[in-house]
Amino acid sequence: MAKMQGGLKQMLSHGSVLKSAVLRHVRLGSGWRQLMFVRQETTLTARIEEHGFESTKISDILKGKGKGADGSWLWCTTDDTVYDAVKSMTQHNVGALVVVKSGENKSIAGIITERDYLRKIIVQGRSSKSTKVGDIMTEENKLITVTPETKVLKAMQLMTDNRIRHIPVIDQTGMIGMVSIGDVVRAVVGEHREELKRLNAFIQGGY
Repeated sequence: MAKMQGGLKQMLSHGSVLKSAVLRHVRLGSGWRQLMFVRQETTLTARIEEHGFESTKISDILKGKGKGADGSWLWCTTDDTVYDAVKSMTQHNVGALVVVKSGENKSIAGIITERDYLRKIIVQGRSSKSTKVGDIMTEENKLITVTPETKVLKAMQLMTDNRIRHIPVIDQTGMIGMVSIGDVVRAVVGEHREELKRLNAFIQGGY
């Protein structure tokens, strides 16, 4: 996890350096090339910023995952055993489940992750078959969340600072999905590639 976060920071840092170098190259160009670009530079720089990975939102990730994507809508109840919850995670190849309150309401109670299982069951020598999810989950009032409008880079910063791998997505109606550090990494890497393509087109006069 630490290596992944360090790699992300380094990648984003390199991306910023590259962008600055390209724009500096345009500013310092000589002769007719500098004159040709000088009037367009402000507009073109704004377009690069607008379409770069700085503008990618959590809603873009959710759209890419689709409503039926693995992990988006998987849940368990507070009365389920930890064993059943972990079994569900394994079957669906996800690292966290949304926890809802038992009963007809099924309002969100919290989240249970692989880390909860390791720290609160395995390390403490408790039985997963006799322990309820509600006993070890991270409760709703302690959840770190994002909205569909949250920028991906902001979400990545939240996950890095709080050392979490999954973050629920909330809007005015309640929880609408969940993104993982893997989702965020894929989004950043994909946009990073597109950013490099746009910068290259910028240099070559493709804008």
